Amino acid sequence: MLFFKLSAFYFFYFAAVGVYIIFLPKVLHDIGYSTTQIGTIFALAPLMRFATPFLFLKHIRLDQKLFKFILVFSVLSSSLFYVTIDNLYLFMLNNAVLGVCLSILLPYVEIIALNKLGKRGYGKTRLFGSIGFMLIALILANFLTTPKVALHYYLITTFLTAVFSYSLLKYDIECQNNSSENEENFSILKYWPFWLSLFLMQVGFGGFYNFFTIYETSNGLSLEITSYLWTFGVVCEIFMLYSQGNILSKINLLNIIKFSIFITALRWLLLFFFPTNLTITFISQSIHAFSFGLYHSAIIMYLYTLYKNKQLAQQFMFGFAYGLGGFVGALIAGWVYGKYLFLYSSIITMLSFFSLYKMKK
Repeated sequence: MLFFKLSAFYFFYFAAVGVYIIFLPKVLHDIGYSTTQIGTIFALAPLMRFATPFLFLKHIRLDQKLFKFILVFSVLSSSLFYVTIDNLYLFMLNNAVLGVCLSILLPYVEIIALNKLGKRGYGKTRLFGSIGFMLIALILANFLTTPKVALHYYLITTFLTAVFSYSLLKYDIECQNNSSENEENFSILKYWPFWLSLFLMQVGFGGFYNFFTIYETSNGLSLEITSYLWTFGVVCEIFMLYSQGNILSKINLLNIIKFSIFITALRWLLLFFFPTNLTITFISQSIHAFSFGLYHSAIIMYLYTLYKNKQLAQQFMFGFAYGLGGFVGALIAGWVYGKYLFLYSSIITMLSFFSLYKMKK
């Protein structure tokens, strides 16, 4: 039953992510938002993901009561999209609140999955998130006739995410015990090259997460074909998540992380040099198996070995990497959007690769 609940959580959580990063930028662009405004809006949620974990160092303790509160606010924030989307500042505030919720929700469940399922089982349940992301990419591309259609899908998937999150609360006793370590002992400076690499990797992803759909449709591809590109990347990711158990068990995690970063830099170069070549664009999307599938699993497992307070470590990973890195990446992508977008992404990703050479195995 635990496997089913975790799988359902990942399915609906990443289906909601799919609506948010694939279609919402396009919706905002179509109703008149500039690329700079879009970049700013999508930078706010990651920024809040970065800021929120610092509250847990001394001021707040993440327990079931707070987690339930976060579930309610995530659904409420999704509902308010309907009334705030036409107002830039209200929509920005709404995204900021959503960012706080997301900074707590996913790390909380990730630790439950790792504690209960281990290296080999984690990928097999996490792949259902990729399936949810893939299906939403295929389905919504055919039904996105008005902005409100995307908002309907986002609200439904967020609500179901909250439902299955709530059902997992009874499995988090061990996680609460792990988090009893004195949070004041937690430090990211001890492993600063690793944290710098996390940050730069997600800065490099800013162009892809926020502007890939706009970039490809501007270069002549239809929205339907672009949704197929997203889907193909996720199919490759699913294959990796299913089969990565032996790789993660037999190969040094730091070496896996380095390889995943290097091939991601190559991926962005392919998009820069061949934006209109459909075959090469599909090849670049196949690298998502390493850029996200293998990389993400190796990162959270590597963090699991570095820190005793594993829940807080995961919160900081999502906050520092996907939060601060996503915030800076979204801003930069909005500022430099154009022909050289993915060249900048490749350069930043290579800086992430080189920073790991100061990290001891």
